[in-house]
Amino acid sequence: MSFFKKAALAACAVVALSGQAFAEYPERAITMIIPWAAGGGTDATGRIIATMLEEKLKQPITVVNRTGGGGIVGHQELKNLKSDGYTIGIITTELSMYKSVGSSDISYQDFTPIGLYNADPSAIFVRADSPYKTIDDLIAAIKADPSTIKASGANFGGNNHIAWVSLVQLLGAPAEKAFWVPTDGATVSLQLLASNAINVAVSQFPEAKALVDAGEIRPLAYLGNERNEKNPDVPPISEAAGIEFAVSGWRGVAAPKGIPEDVQTKLASALEEIVTSNDFKTFMDGRNFGVNWKGGADFETYLKQRDDAFGAAIKSAGIKAN
Repeated sequence: MSFFKKAALAACAVVALSGQAFAEYPERAITMIIPWAAGGGTDATGRIIATMLEEKLKQPITVVNRTGGGGIVGHQELKNLKSDGYTIGIITTELSMYKSVGSSDISYQDFTPIGLYNADPSAIFVRADSPYKTIDDLIAAIKADPSTIKASGANFGGNNHIAWVSLVQLLGAPAEKAFWVPTDGATVSLQLLASNAINVAVSQFPEAKALVDAGEIRPLAYLGNERNEKNPDVPPISEAAGIEFAVSGWRGVAAPKGIPEDVQTKLASALEEIVTSNDFKTFMDGRNFGVNWKGGADFETYLKQRDDAFGAAIKSAGIKAN
């Protein structure tokens, strides 16, 4: 073989390899892990983001619900998968709590943050025929004996559990007597409330909307310091009880730790376009979800702050996994 022919073949090989090395991400389908059951708020928002990301990235996105362990199973699976950008997932408030509660060693530091897209305060709900007609009635019952009130709103040590125990504590009742029924998500807890298996559900309003609209349950108060413009007749707990109280659930998109920087940048850019779009805001607004965008480094800073804040609250409330 002549020198020139060898050189030509070598050049072709370099071009081929370069094409492979610099092929634009993504080249194939992406998987999105959702660590909570279908039908809940995380599932609904995660699926709309997956749909809109498909349009931006020009590749299909397969949504997989990995439930169990109060979100630990799905978060753990996302952490363990290959960090090549072809698996992403929704991470939620509970990630800020696992270490402090002692239920898992997993934390935000095990992921590459892509972007925060939602933050909402929880609210307190009772059955439509509950003897607790107002938040004042419930507050009086909590102060008298919190162990008589069966409450639920997802897993042990999760955002809604922390909110309930913190409320009990802030009202001067013994936090260790707070009665909590753990479930695999707010949707399950709300169904327990509707069936009269529990007395109180702590949930974000969007997840309770269907049962509220059906007249089966009703809200007593927001666990926050300001009225929600979507539900102006529901008082914040700061007004009802005269205490400063703000525990917000959050949701964001992340990938396994160590994905290429250019892939992280592309995902974050696409997600920012989605979260700030009118279509996404209309979707979220129609379901009473708050929109809150923080990308990349800002999201990582937010996650650290959440870790610190929830860690302090969990320690104060004395919550530990069994």
